[in-house]
Amino acid sequence: MTSFVHVDQPTSHPGVQRAEVLFGQIKAARASANGSRPLIALLVVAVIAAVLVVGDKLVSTWDEGALLAAWAVLCGAVFAGIALFASSLRAPASKVAGLWNAAAQRRAASRADARFLATAHSDPRVMQELQAAVWRQQSEGKASTAAVAKVDAAARKAARTNDARMPTLYEAMRRMNSSRYY
Repeated sequence: MTSFVHVDQPTSHPGVQRAEVLFGQIKAARASANGSRPLIALLVVAVIAAVLVVGDKLVSTWDEGALLAAWAVLCGAVFAGIALFASSLRAPASKVAGLWNAAAQRRAASRADARFLATAHSDPRVMQELQAAVWRQQSEGKASTAAVAKVDAAARKAARTNDARMPTLYEAMRRMNSSRYY
């Protein structure tokens, strides 16, 4: 005979509930800050730069043990300052992050285009599809004549390269072996 045991377990942990309340309070405190954020961000950067310069001047004559302790205190002060003014520094940091992500996307698109063009140069079918797409866009008025001329020049170059290309050993053996079985 089978018996079932039903144990009532809480669905959320009390520590998680306390952490959610804490994060909610922090979010509310950040939202209540008002509008002089760019000025505060500039002030924080200036203070951090001044502290680094003064710290470097003071520490440059110390020996190794005191030097390590001074740099640890200085780094702790810098991190505390950044944590204190994190809400003011968020907008400039997000702008820099957005610019970095946009540049990364442009580089990724450029690499993808280069891989696609390399494939189109080596495979005439892909080049024909590319030409057809560009001609279709030109007939719709979406592509410029320069883009069409560039693709046509690349197609002519790829055709010349493929006509004069020596097959690889793998391709030659595949052709030879496929002719035996048919």
